[in-house]
Amino acid sequence: MKSGLHRLAVIAAIVAFCVIVLGAYVRLSHAGLGCPDWPGCYGQLTWPEASQEVLDANQQFPERPVESEKAWKEMVHRYLAGTLVLLVLAINFLAWRPNEHQRKFRLLSGVLLALILFQAALGMWTVTLKLWPIVVMSHLLGGLATLAMLSWMAYRSRGDLEYDVTQPFRQVRSLILLGTAVLVLQLALGGWTSSNYSALACPDFPTCQGEWWPDSNFSEGFELWREIGVDYEGGVLDLPSRVAIQMAHRIGALVTVIVLGLLAFRLLREPVSRNSGIVLGALLVTQVMLGILNIVLYLPLPNAVAHNAVGALLVASMVWLLHRSSFRPA
Repeated sequence: MKSGLHRLAVIAAIVAFCVIVLGAYVRLSHAGLGCPDWPGCYGQLTWPEASQEVLDANQQFPERPVESEKAWKEMVHRYLAGTLVLLVLAINFLAWRPNEHQRKFRLLSGVLLALILFQAALGMWTVTLKLWPIVVMSHLLGGLATLAMLSWMAYRSRGDLEYDVTQPFRQVRSLILLGTAVLVLQLALGGWTSSNYSALACPDFPTCQGEWWPDSNFSEGFELWREIGVDYEGGVLDLPSRVAIQMAHRIGALVTVIVLGLLAFRLLREPVSRNSGIVLGALLVTQVMLGILNIVLYLPLPNAVAHNAVGALLVASMVWLLHRSSFRPA
């Protein structure tokens, strides 16, 4: 019988995944500044809809007139993120009850609560600092870290895994650790690409700007700490800087495919780990295809959001492999 903590962790992990996907939709539909203030929207708990409300909001924020189709997306995302905060608080409540099984999750739940509160601060800074790239990327990585921790808690709290079926996973643990590190770096590159609006810096594939190695400015493209106060919506970098970011993302993608592809192949060789290898391989192939389609189809919104969603599923998949490869009997 599953514990209440396990069920709550599963629900919270699903909500975290939805927050990540919705956040990608908000960002990619250019609605990240749909509400210029925080935590409300133009001073309201929802968003301005009535004519007088819109007029008052436009007077209060003349630099950013109300765009209802953007404002409601941003507020729905905030409310869903708020729901996740409540779920993490509930997890902490359960973890600190006098229960021997749940006691071992106290540290993890406490760290998770600190992370989710920091995520809220990053969400505020995303708005108040006008999509400052380092904050936007950190917000994305924080969301993925939240999903990873909740997934780990959900897997770990099941309590029904047999020690003998984990041997094939333990044999490739070093490769799982390497694959996880490579995936995290690639996701960070993806976040930097998105936050600097560099996804279409190379409108062709496999070449970029018609060349295998076009003019690139890596020093400018990867300057993390930029001027505060600038409106970064739409990006401020020149083409060579954006090309550098996109080229780094493509190189990272190639390395990720090699490492995770090798891991999937190794998992497929053993009957016990075959299903995990199939899932990892399918997610990897899907992610590569979505990345290529982002370029050749000029970043269609559904495809770009799906690219973010599969990236999150890859995180959950790698956490599952880490769990299986590190399992020890109680």
